[in-house]
Amino acid sequence: MPRAFLNSVFLRIWLASLVSGTAVAAHETAATWMMNLMSPSGLFISLLASLASLPFFLFTLPAGAFADAFNEGRILRLANLWLAGCAGALALLGWAGMLNPVLLLVGVFFLGMGFAINAPAWASLVPQVVTDEELPSALTLSGVQLNISGILGPALAGVLLTRVGAPVVFALNSLGFLLVFATIPTLQKTGSGLSQTLASFGHSILSTFRYAAQTENVRNILLRNAIFSFFVVVVPALAPVLLLKELRLDASSLGLVFASMGVGSVLSAIFAIPWLRSRFSTGALMMIAQVTLAGVYLLMAMVHHCLYCLVPMALAGASWTLAASELWVIAQRAIPNSMRGRISALMMVLSQGAMTLGAIIWGLTAELAGTRLTLLTAAFLFLIAAILGTILLFRIFRNSDIIEDKAPSLSA
Repeated sequence: MPRAFLNSVFLRIWLASLVSGTAVAAHETAATWMMNLMSPSGLFISLLASLASLPFFLFTLPAGAFADAFNEGRILRLANLWLAGCAGALALLGWAGMLNPVLLLVGVFFLGMGFAINAPAWASLVPQVVTDEELPSALTLSGVQLNISGILGPALAGVLLTRVGAPVVFALNSLGFLLVFATIPTLQKTGSGLSQTLASFGHSILSTFRYAAQTENVRNILLRNAIFSFFVVVVPALAPVLLLKELRLDASSLGLVFASMGVGSVLSAIFAIPWLRSRFSTGALMMIAQVTLAGVYLLMAMVHHCLYCLVPMALAGASWTLAASELWVIAQRAIPNSMRGRISALMMVLSQGAMTLGAIIWGLTAELAGTRLTLLTAAFLFLIAAILGTILLFRIFRNSDIIEDKAPSLSA
């Protein structure tokens, strides 16, 4: 048995997170299906990805400041109550026949707000409930939980949507958040005070932006991460449009295809990534992942049957996992310890902003020029970006060993 499972508090949190994460993944599939039923346009389906990313761009950094100022346990409880209320409201609107595309988009945005506020406090929860010896096991199990939920959720949604409808899936998601609410332990931290935290937060953000502007390596890392996010959002933005509007998949088939992406991600994390890392450099791995994703876009543009979507979506999940992990490795190697937390947070914010913008642009392009032509265009542009990114990566690694010496003063 994994060491962290011997900790009863962590075990309860992990099981509740598994149930809730599965319900969240099912909710996302159900929301996509409902949008397909309510709107004749694929643009609204693409906007689901944009409205899900936008709150992380807007609220993640301020939420981090509030997590420092207040007790994390209270923040987590309030955030999960908010999430339960949002999911429950969508369920009630669906049962009442009042749900429409605009209200569904608003609901997705409000759910994103809850996740953005929840994320910084949740990140600090696990280290507080496990010992130092249990922490590595706990972090690994947290990743496993996300992967399992990513497989079970869409498959569950495919079954429920054909039998009981989307509102039931939304209601189950609400209950999942309440389950997490009930398992959050009492944390002893009292916070450092809002005014003091906001003042230090403002100074920290300004110094982070100044450091990023003055340090070439960091600028390159942030740029490359944003470009990758801009292109990879093609998958959640356009794959549902292709599956639902072009291939006319039913709900069960949609859940199966989405689940295949989770399977690809799990297999990549367990088998492919360790094997590839033992044989290739980081630059080569990034090129492999990005070229594979571009190939996935080509395959998606050519498929005309549900079964032929399973392999491209599994490859998309595997390649996305590989590229995201390597981008994180690149950043952690090049960023000095004194700025690691702040630059990492900035990376996440810029990534979500790029995904928000990308989902809007790719969705509008697909609406005007067609989904398949947009996928072909994205594949071509992604290949060009991958080549330029490889050149940029070489410059990052060439200079990373002297970044500490050239880093500008934060007190300037």
